[in-house]
Amino acid sequence: MTESGGAGEAIRLRALTAAREDRAAVAELIYVSTNAWYQANGRPPIFAGGPAATELFADVYEALDPGCCVLAESARTGRLMGSCFYHPRETHLSLGIMNVHPAYFGRGVARRLLGHVTDLADAQGKPVRLVSSAMNLDSFSLYTRAGFVPRCAYQDMLLPVPAGGLGQTVPGLERVRPATPDDVAAIVALERELSGIARPGDYRHFLANEAGIWRLAVLEGADGLEGVLASVAHPGSTMLGPGVARSDAAAAALLLYQLDGMRGRSPVVLVPVASHELVGRVYAWGGRNCELHFAQVRGVCPPFRGVTLPTFMPETG
Repeated sequence: MTESGGAGEAIRLRALTAAREDRAAVAELIYVSTNAWYQANGRPPIFAGGPAATELFADVYEALDPGCCVLAESARTGRLMGSCFYHPRETHLSLGIMNVHPAYFGRGVARRLLGHVTDLADAQGKPVRLVSSAMNLDSFSLYTRAGFVPRCAYQDMLLPVPAGGLGQTVPGLERVRPATPDDVAAIVALERELSGIARPGDYRHFLANEAGIWRLAVLEGADGLEGVLASVAHPGSTMLGPGVARSDAAAAALLLYQLDGMRGRSPVVLVPVASHELVGRVYAWGGRNCELHFAQVRGVCPPFRGVTLPTFMPETG
């Protein structure tokens, strides 16, 4: 536990516990703070149905990385001020979803939470990666002031899928299949080659699918895998990703396969702005832009190769 004083209210940091009240408080914080930011910026709330939808974050992140969430509390009242999940990986540390209660906006809470995570990464000698909104200038400033550098820009594209499917096809679709545990080594090798990161535990979690919300697919080529793409379908997150592919064409085949499993839903996918061919295909399928994000890295960053398709569940830039 650490505390800080100063001109404002003193902040105490501690780890999230497995206690139900802790997890429920964090879910409510994510729900309230995220919706408050969108509404304050003239947009509709992003979460609906109450904090039950955002319990997904604590459930998934605690299953993947137990104890890897830091909470900021008022040292005077014990009230929850903010929270931040993080994901230690072999090659890096990924910054997860970070939220500050609207009552404490502008009080330095996010800076304290971020500092805690970057201190952990520095102690381990690892870079920190994240995917952050390009439209939230407060968070953009927070990260760039802390040494993060934008490395790739993404169009968040919302794509409603009719109940009967999109009725589209692309070359290579016939070579996409569900992933199996035997694919994990090849998936990890492909992502390390294209993105410079390794996270085998994430892919094993998708394949185990104990929550019944994940789908993982691979695209086979003549000389091995050409791509991999996960998807999540839950009231708190309906997205395609994470994934990587060697080309826009390979990414398109994976996207179309995953979209077919999202019939009647409106998933979001983060498409690199530089992937002109892929962006064009998503437009042709009915996609529309809803936000912009940056992949940012603090520390060593191998060059991005091929097509990277990040997500927020779980995050890795």
